[in-house]
Amino acid sequence: MIRKIVEGVYNVGAIDWNRVLFDEIVPLPQGTSYNSYLIKGEKKIALIDTVEPEKAEELLRNLEELKVDRIDYIVSNHAEQDHSGSTPILLEKYPMARVVTNAKCKDFEMDLLHINEDKFMVIKEGDILDLGGRTLKFIMTPWVHWPETMTTFLVEDGIAFTCDFFGSHAATSHTFAEQYDRIYHEAKRYYAEIMMPFRQIIVRNIKKIEELNPKIIAPSHGPAYSDPKFIIDAYKEWTSEETKNEVLILYVSMHGSTKKMVDALTDYLYKEGVEVKVRDLIKANLGEIAIDMVDVTTLIIATPTMLAGPHPSAVYAAYLVNALKPKAKVIGIMGSYGWGGRTVDILKSNIGALRAELLEPLLIKGLPKREDYKKIRELAKKIADKHRQLGVMK
Repeated sequence: MIRKIVEGVYNVGAIDWNRVLFDEIVPLPQGTSYNSYLIKGEKKIALIDTVEPEKAEELLRNLEELKVDRIDYIVSNHAEQDHSGSTPILLEKYPMARVVTNAKCKDFEMDLLHINEDKFMVIKEGDILDLGGRTLKFIMTPWVHWPETMTTFLVEDGIAFTCDFFGSHAATSHTFAEQYDRIYHEAKRYYAEIMMPFRQIIVRNIKKIEELNPKIIAPSHGPAYSDPKFIIDAYKEWTSEETKNEVLILYVSMHGSTKKMVDALTDYLYKEGVEVKVRDLIKANLGEIAIDMVDVTTLIIATPTMLAGPHPSAVYAAYLVNALKPKAKVIGIMGSYGWGGRTVDILKSNIGALRAELLEPLLIKGLPKREDYKKIRELAKKIADKHRQLGVMK
């Protein structure tokens, strides 16, 4: 399927309607796309990024339909294989093409794809490439989400090809984002799962894109944006230091004791005027958990003690939280135990990267009793007080 961006610029990439998992960890409830953009200048033809290797046939078919008999430049914004993986296949079909990228990306692609060094044209920040009537300008946007990632800007048409930056895992035939509610959700999921660990660096890169004043943002996953302000403003919100009056409780319960604690805390928090999201770690979707983390002020991990430590699902949750580095200001640990163990120590060791205040852990022996519910109520009040102190609730 060929999608026209503007005259002479086409998305010739592939739509993957059926892919359900990315990087063997990220769920894809809406599928995904691998966007590859063909740019026809008066003298030269460039292709911005390629596609997942298993979708190379679709890319080649689209190029054939457009009667592309040569490609002069394959611009590689990012070395990860869902964008660069078909480059060797393209070089076989168009052997005169040069791979245009930065030095770090060149090194990655020599390792990952075994492309010969003499096939590369290495560029740096601010360099331009003349296609004849159309000019490509290269802007380094590192750590969104690899260290070599860059953006290619088509100057005359005002199109910023941002690769993963501003992307969304969404299989859609729409050229541009039209269903904003759906795309906002999928773009936020994408940000939460992939970009959030690099939040502070991304803030600087947003400014770089804004300075280009693009008319169109064309990422390498999901639809393009004919209204760049929509996705830029969303990223500003997600990357800001501001959080909402929300608590996210991630829990697992083996015999019901921990769930009773979670239910009680949820009720008490609601009565204190705090919004609550509760996710059962056995049933929850990783992507939805990641989205939930983006805005919350407080995050609670609740688990029973199992074999002298936390349930493995709670350990995984703690590892995930630590890896994604949400901007939560407060974190808590709670749960039940039978005879003791190292639940708190193990969970604390797995959340060391978080810049959040750790509340006094609340562990209860066995099924919660009347005096235990008082402790849970006190925890709810303490969280509400924290939210007031932080200014997220009145």
